[in-house]
Amino acid sequence: MKFLKTIRIDPSDAHVFECAAESGEWAIAGGFGFSGMNEEDLSGKTRQAFSNGFLSLISFGHSTFCVVANIDDAKIEILTDKLAQHFVDQYGAPTLDEARIAAREEISFIVEMCDEIPINSVFTLLRFFDDDGEIREEFRIVDAPGEKLHTRVWDITEG
Repeated sequence: MKFLKTIRIDPSDAHVFECAAESGEWAIAGGFGFSGMNEEDLSGKTRQAFSNGFLSLISFGHSTFCVVANIDDAKIEILTDKLAQHFVDQYGAPTLDEARIAAREEISFIVEMCDEIPINSVFTLLRFFDDDGEIREEFRIVDAPGEKLHTRVWDITEG
């Protein structure tokens, strides 16, 4: 089974998100964290998290990039329980059992999305409000650079 894991390509996440996920944390899209908001509610680091942030299931911080990685059933169950508890603690879910149902849906979405994607593929996320004010998410795979270099910095010649 495959799932998303956060990565840091550079230190920018630590500056653009209120709470940045560390590299190597399991993650989901996390758009539910912005439900009930509208464009006027978003500014600064909250806007950045809304627009481009995956949600870590370890620190509940955000990450700009995630990679596809292998995961086992036992880890999925641990993440499901952790997310369910988060739903109770942060969003007032009425019971842990009901929260677990919602957590399974969030996690299943990522498992299904990653199913046919090669390991180590890099994902980005674009989240926005559509014309009806509904939150939409687009996932993109970042293509690896080709074999040809964009530009050469040094040429080595015999002198």
